[in-house]
Amino acid sequence: MSVNQKEIVEVLKIEWKKLWQERLNDNVSAESVAVQDYDQLFVDKGTIIHAIRDFKALYFKEILEEHKVKNAERYFPPDLRVGGWTKFVRTNITGQKTQRKRDANFCACEKEEKKQLKQNGRGWLHV
Repeated sequence: MSVNQKEIVEVLKIEWKKLWQERLNDNVSAESVAVQDYDQLFVDKGTIIHAIRDFKALYFKEILEEHKVKNAERYFPPDLRVGGWTKFVRTNITGQKTQRKRDANFCACEKEEKKQLKQNGRGWLHV
């Protein structure tokens, strides 16, 4: 990988972060809009960058491919549906059941105290 490509990716990352930090959130129409022009990201002022419906999402991978960066997959995490750290944690770490240690004082052979008996739903049986 050439130094020139690394510099391009770093500049694009900085601009990408700036785009998402400076966006205008429109809560009425549930959209996020770009505040200014981002020429290197191919985003104009007023472009919808995030919305709930009828929207083509921006992907950093596509922007890197437009700039003809080799091995673009190295510079962003994989899609969450495909894999990544979140899926790894969800499947391998949180999915495991932990073994509980029994108390040293616990004995399964001890019986509990006798409780008051119920008489077939007709009230309590007094002993």
